[in-house]
Amino acid sequence: MSAPRRHACSPDGARGGFLDRFGVFAEALLVGVWVAVAALPLVTVPAALAAGASHLRRWTGGEAAGVRSFARDVRVALGRGGWAVGLGLWAGLGLLAADLAVVRGGGLPGGRVVGVVGVLAGLWAAVGLLRACSAWRAGARWGGLLAAGGRRTLRDPAGSLLVVCGFAVVGASAWFSAPLAVPALGVCVAAVLAVEQRAAVAAAA
Repeated sequence: MSAPRRHACSPDGARGGFLDRFGVFAEALLVGVWVAVAALPLVTVPAALAAGASHLRRWTGGEAAGVRSFARDVRVALGRGGWAVGLGLWAGLGLLAADLAVVRGGGLPGGRVVGVVGVLAGLWAAVGLLRACSAWRAGARWGGLLAAGGRRTLRDPAGSLLVVCGFAVVGASAWFSAPLAVPALGVCVAAVLAVEQRAAVAAAA
C-alpha cells in the first residue's frame, strides 16, 4: 500500500494549486480504468463505482490509497448486497430498453409520453445510484444509500443536472473514441463527489 499523500494547496501559490488540481484529474482518470476493469462482470458495477469514489475521497484527503485498498472496497461493497444492486441495475436497464422498443414500434397509445417518462425515470435512477455510490462507506447498507441518493437527486436538481452532464462527457468520449470512455468514468465519479460536497456545504450554510 502506498504512503499517504497530501494534496493541500502548495504555499508556492498558483503553480502549486494547478499541480494539485492536475494531480486530482490524473488520479480520476486512473480510477476510471480501475472502475471499468472491476465492472467487467457487470453485476459489480455499483460496487466498482463505490470503490472508485471511496478511493478518490481517501486520495484527496491525504490518506493511504492504492489499488489494493480499491480492490478491498470492491469486495466489501459486493459482500454487503452490492451484487444484488448490480442485478437490479441491469434488470432496470432491460425494462427501460423494452419500454423504448415498444414506443419506437408505434403500437402504444401515448407512446411518446411513455417514452419521455421512461427516459426521465431512467436518468433519475442512474443519478440516484451514482449519488448512493459516492456516499458508500464500509459497513453501509445499500438500501439506505439508494433511498437517500434518490431523495438527494430530487431535492438537489442543480447537482443532479451536473451529474447528467457527467454522463454526457462519458457518452461523448465513447462517441469520439470508445477507449476514452474508460478514463472518463473516473472523471464522472469525481464530478459526483464534487456535487455531493457542494450539496453538503449548501445544507450546512
